[in-house]
Amino acid sequence: MVGSIEIKAQLNEEQLSRIVEMAWEDRTPFEAIEHNFGLNESAVISLMRREIKPRSFRLWRKRVTSRKTKHQSLRSPDVSRGYCPTQYKR
Repeated sequence: MVGSIEIKAQLNEEQLSRIVEMAWEDRTPFEAIEHNFGLNESAVISLMRREIKPRSFRLWRKRVTSRKTKHQSLRSPDVSRGYCPTQYKR
């Protein structure tokens, strides 16, 4: 697990929080997290295992496993964004 320790050392609390938020969102694909933070799906899973409660992690894994919106290759080509259009209203 040297890799996960190195990743954690490179990320600040704000970045960790944002990764957890993006992973929790149903519409954000793992590829978007990788593009923004350089963490592949397995690294995100490891990070989520460490950063959230065990019960929350199990619920999250159950929800995102094979979810079409969490994997770019499984998504409909009509979906070109990683978030809901109303998500970042200011």
